[in-house]
Amino acid sequence: MKRLAIIIATTTVLTGAAMAADRWDGGDELPTNPLACDGSPGMVAAKDYDGGQPTGAPDKNGQEITLIDVPKLVGIGYFAATTEGMRQAAEELGNVKVSTDGPTEANIDDQITFIDNYITQGVDGVLFAANDPVAIAPVLKKALGKGIHVVGYDANSDPDAREWFVNQAEFNGIAKSLIDSMAEEIGEEGKFAIVTSTFTTPNQARWIAEMQDYQEACYPKMEWLETVEAQEDNILSFNQANTLINKYGDDLNGIFGMTSVATPASAEAVTQAGACGKTAVVGLATPNAMKPYVASDCVKSVVLWNPVDLGYAAVYVTRAVVDGKLAPGGKEVEAGRLGKLQVVNGSEILLGAPFVYSKANIDDFDF
Repeated sequence: MKRLAIIIATTTVLTGAAMAADRWDGGDELPTNPLACDGSPGMVAAKDYDGGQPTGAPDKNGQEITLIDVPKLVGIGYFAATTEGMRQAAEELGNVKVSTDGPTEANIDDQITFIDNYITQGVDGVLFAANDPVAIAPVLKKALGKGIHVVGYDANSDPDAREWFVNQAEFNGIAKSLIDSMAEEIGEEGKFAIVTSTFTTPNQARWIAEMQDYQEACYPKMEWLETVEAQEDNILSFNQANTLINKYGDDLNGIFGMTSVATPASAEAVTQAGACGKTAVVGLATPNAMKPYVASDCVKSVVLWNPVDLGYAAVYVTRAVVDGKLAPGGKEVEAGRLGKLQVVNGSEILLGAPFVYSKANIDDFDF
């Protein structure tokens, strides 16, 4: 049986990391909704619209609009891909101007400052991927209060701080794909650790919460050793993964990287430790970053979605909101080449199911 560990990278050393015995709360008080072990579809309860609304937004139906995109950080491949998708959508639509600007580190205070500056400058819409769902809410509400449309993607805020959130895939679906991939590689009694950005980063925190409940229900003999933070920092992610490898030795069967930085950094740590084939790495990352490790057979499974499509969808959703084609209570939205996207959970637009990249298909993608 191959060994696999799931690691979540952190900005701290291993002291203070969450252990498997702890109840992971996902950084919020929301309940989990783990999917069935047999793969049957989950039940989605109907939910009223729970997003916010801009105050006095000007009528720009069909007119040119200017959008600013403020992701968690700039300078990494993942958000370069979402930016490219936004550019493609704006080009297709012809009446949207969109630009990306943001911090070079995943720092919520810096992200808030960037958004606030663009509110002052004046834009028609703000797109964001939150570093912290609660801390970012006041500045997003400020934008709404100024008549600026607000749409999130990748990492959500408090729902009433934005109009819509484009969800790359539902949290329980991603959790199932990750845990199933891990179990396939390390067996149903393997031990894993997790490397994430921070414990409060909203999407990663929710994925981990769903992962825990799905694993306990479907693979009860698997053991979760530890979760650690590493921000979105390549060196820190590598160091955290390396420390976990040294700390647990043969007890660490696999690593889960929860970010597009942590996963390749964990794979590099496993490679340098000579542990390929002994310690599996499964995680979320862009294909290009993982191709060397997949080619060397050090990594078998990479779970993600298409971030180009995610950015593309966010722009189409914003255009539809401005044009009055998507309003509270709507059930779907037209999104160009993606066709009709469904509304779920009141105010979320679902991009689709997660995708597993492997040696058989990873070379078909370039981002």
